[in-house]
Amino acid sequence: MSSKTPYKVLCVCLGNICRSPTAEVVLRYFCEQQHLNIRVDSAGTSNYHPNKAPDERSQKHALKRGYDLSSLRARQLNVQDFIEFDLILAMDNENFDNIQTLQHQAELKFGKNKLRAKIALMSEHDEIYKQQALPDPYYGGANGFERVLDQCESSSRAWVNIFKNELAV
Repeated sequence: MSSKTPYKVLCVCLGNICRSPTAEVVLRYFCEQQHLNIRVDSAGTSNYHPNKAPDERSQKHALKRGYDLSSLRARQLNVQDFIEFDLILAMDNENFDNIQTLQHQAELKFGKNKLRAKIALMSEHDEIYKQQALPDPYYGGANGFERVLDQCESSSRAWVNIFKNELAV
């Protein structure tokens, strides 16, 4: 990886208003803390909330920990993302399956050798939440949003360690 070309990570959940924007901001924070040349974005597998701000509860809980989600806007995952990003992180297994389905469409459109993105679970390397789905807090209470933050912080620390080892120049 060239020091001038950022490694690009895309965090993906269903609607891109709770989990993936939280993961985006938390992962970005931990990457910046380590001075890693990584660009982080987020998207949803659905188009339920196009151009909407993250859920107010996600914003409120994140802000309590110093993470500002207010400038983010929801967008849908698309086939171009498999060319633009190096890593796509799914928040749960259903998202993972939906991402793989879209990846197949991207392969048909662009050819398999043109795709850059690898797919993994957000929690793939997390020692505390090892390969656990990040539960969707949308229909729950405050504890669900706190759990999202706890797990995003833990998983982000794990990914930063991977990035430091694998992306060293």
